[in-house]
Amino acid sequence: MRALWRLLVILGFRLLYNELAWLYDPVSWLVSLGHWRQWQRTALPYLPRQGRVLEVGLGPGHLLVDLAVAGYQPVGLDLSRSMLRQARRRLRRQGLPLALCRARASALPFSAQAFDAVVLTFPAPFVYDRDWLRHLARVLRSGGRLVIVEQAWFTRRDPLARGLEWLYRITGQRGSTSALPSLLDAAGLTAQRETIDLDGSSAGLTLAEKT
Repeated sequence: MRALWRLLVILGFRLLYNELAWLYDPVSWLVSLGHWRQWQRTALPYLPRQGRVLEVGLGPGHLLVDLAVAGYQPVGLDLSRSMLRQARRRLRRQGLPLALCRARASALPFSAQAFDAVVLTFPAPFVYDRDWLRHLARVLRSGGRLVIVEQAWFTRRDPLARGLEWLYRITGQRGSTSALPSLLDAAGLTAQRETIDLDGSSAGLTLAEKT
């Protein structure tokens, strides 16, 4: 029964990122009680002041817009054609440059030291993959930064927030992330954890710098 449930959760996420990608924004808003974009933006203060920034797993492109408006030179990468289409439309509506790439995180198609920073928000389990870590270290310049918003959780204790926390747990979104800093250290990055307290919730980030 547990294996079947896991397969159903995996199928649900696959549909949300592909055939049902048009539901991504309303679902994200609903399961975060409207905090999703605030959680995403906790990454911005930890980026360098300028430069080329690669967003891996760009989703519908909201953070790419934030990065471009803030003066960065953002590049977005995702495997989902549906998410790339949404991001392309969003950037065009804003009159912002398009720099989008369809590829796997474990095979980043960029030259060595191409980026000043790499950012991910609520990433899939590929962040523990050694091929991804090897490519990450390759495309980051010396002194470049990695910013990962790993997860966020509600600190308010009303029934709705508790119900959503239960939903996160049963869908596997509350697993241990303790191994990531040591994996990043082994890949040549110096990593640390940071917790951002917000109104009624907190966001957990992993920050690293290529040494």
